[in-house]
Amino acid sequence: MSVEITEEDITTLGEYARIPIAFEVSRILEVTAHGNGLGTFVLSELDLNVPYIKDYDAIEGEGPAHWADRFDVSNWGLFAARVEGKRVGGAAVAFKTPGLDMLEGRADLAVLWDIRVAPEVRGRGVGSSLFCAAEMWAKARGCQQLKIETQNINVRACKFYARQGCVLGAVNRLAYPEFPNEVQLLWYKRLSQGE
Repeated sequence: MSVEITEEDITTLGEYARIPIAFEVSRILEVTAHGNGLGTFVLSELDLNVPYIKDYDAIEGEGPAHWADRFDVSNWGLFAARVEGKRVGGAAVAFKTPGLDMLEGRADLAVLWDIRVAPEVRGRGVGSSLFCAAEMWAKARGCQQLKIETQNINVRACKFYARQGCVLGAVNRLAYPEFPNEVQLLWYKRLSQGE
């Protein structure tokens, strides 16, 4: 399958949002500290008795249509993935955005804010192509790291980020008071300049 990745203007967020981000949660990751607990984690998969659907876009105020209302998105990168001309995925990268805590106040950090792939083509290289485009975009802006937030309920995403060379750098069990059974996982990828 040939995947075409293009950078788009942030004004295309409406079209971007048409790609569903929902997924089935049938397993979760239990996170435990390893050794002295300083940055080393062990992830163990646990099956759920009752699977459910998680849809980040269904959380009030969280979908792509709301990003420009919440943040200055003028420094963000937006990518579309197409197969045979049909949009099948997208990725958004946040960079130099005042008030966006995920950026840690750093000018050398970009955040993979969102990545989504249409259900019918998941697992076929679309996400990897989008991730690569996000990396290259961040490198071109002098970033030293790419940061990604996910949750312990998104096992497939965690495995994907590990395959992309990301390292789990932080765990926050209290990040989502409205979802007390979800644990925030922050992944980081070092970006080598000049590659």
